[in-house]
Amino acid sequence: MSEQPRRPRKPGKPYRRPQKDPVRILAFEALRAVDERDAYANLVLPPLLRKARENEGPEKFDARDAALATELVYGTLRRQGTYDAIIADCVDRPLREVDPPVLDVLSLGVHQLLGTRIPSHAAVSASVELARVVLGDGRAKFVNAVLRKVARDDLDGWLERVAPPYDEDPEDHLAVVHSHPRWVVSALWDSLGGGRAGIEELLAADNERPEVTLVARPGRATPDELLGEEAAVPGRWSPYAVRLSEGGEPGAVEAVREGRAGVQDEGSQLVALALANAPLNGPDRRWLDGCAGPGGKAALLAALAAERGAFLLASEKQPHRAGLVARALDGNPGPYQVIAADGTRPAWRPGSFDRVLVDVPCTGLGALRRRPEARWRRRPEDLDGFAPLQRGLLRSALEAVRVGGVVAYATCSPHLAETRAVVADVLKQHPEADLVDARPLLPGVPDLGEGPDVQLWPHIHGTDAMYLALIRRTA
Repeated sequence: MSEQPRRPRKPGKPYRRPQKDPVRILAFEALRAVDERDAYANLVLPPLLRKARENEGPEKFDARDAALATELVYGTLRRQGTYDAIIADCVDRPLREVDPPVLDVLSLGVHQLLGTRIPSHAAVSASVELARVVLGDGRAKFVNAVLRKVARDDLDGWLERVAPPYDEDPEDHLAVVHSHPRWVVSALWDSLGGGRAGIEELLAADNERPEVTLVARPGRATPDELLGEEAAVPGRWSPYAVRLSEGGEPGAVEAVREGRAGVQDEGSQLVALALANAPLNGPDRRWLDGCAGPGGKAALLAALAAERGAFLLASEKQPHRAGLVARALDGNPGPYQVIAADGTRPAWRPGSFDRVLVDVPCTGLGALRRRPEARWRRRPEDLDGFAPLQRGLLRSALEAVRVGGVVAYATCSPHLAETRAVVADVLKQHPEADLVDARPLLPGVPDLGEGPDVQLWPHIHGTDAMYLALIRRTA
């Protein structure tokens, strides 16, 4: 067989292998998990970072790598709506026709260009290299072309171009500028009661990285112990709260590892404290957490109950979440029990408890700082799905509490359909129950409104947007 002549190589640059950047590859993998599996970044990212840190090779992560990967993931998710509007202005097809993995690489690149201090040339170059690794050379050229268009202006310039004027469409303007779905902007605005300044401050707060807040569980740890940790400062409102400044790692705190302290937003702590401190008529021996998963409020309530010699029953419908509650309560010094039970079909007799908490399932619109992807997953019709459950749980709670006892109805959503509307509807059916003014039970906390219920806000109180209504059974 005669030897085939070699095909002459075309002139041009020689082929170069794409450079693997472990930080951006990890960020891309996290975004794909969020998109493909409906995962939450706060659950996906920690194991990816842990695996990267355990790598002993040349690609081993250090603290700066982990911080950058975290910023890329959360920053991209928070500003997804804004970045989608900008990318849509730079491509020649509807955004829905761009493959999701390509869109993730583009969004990561746009965040580096418009949301970080990474130099433009480095942001484009790193994104194109990522595209070559995860998408291939062909689509990397598309990524390069789009990002070079984006790099021609800064964020303010792009917002002037892609956001409709406020005077023409206030809600759509705020939706694009602050990266929230329009219906969420409308709902939050209604809950705040109007005014441009307040809604802009709230939406901006949703896009800020929240502090990590710890709770020292009474009788098991003290705030002073936690304040001995590096980067720890006192909480604002809860006497048991300690905040970790940027870079603080909860897993490095001994009391957290031992379960004597936990990670818990200060708003969540305030809800538990308000119920625990509400005045009662009669005994104070039996407490119920009727929606206890994953266990943060239950652990604080159990510790407070133990100090008074009271018993806590923690009930959670989902068995795997009941397991998380049991883990959170393990080691509590006082009597408690964890069960897997449906709060709308009680496993206890009516009138069995002195204090009852129902922190009901909801849209989670009050925790968008911590779960930024939730704003893009939720739909207005989700409210219809939660409404019967929320009302059913509150009715069951009122039946579970004895005459003279107190129920705390809480949600991590400020949406009026999940807060005041639920309470008003249930109280119409239960004339034997009255609202209690919750404001005096949050001493030192400002701007709590006209009461008797309480709505906390990220931009005012630095907490998640927790809602609390206290209800006393009178007959």
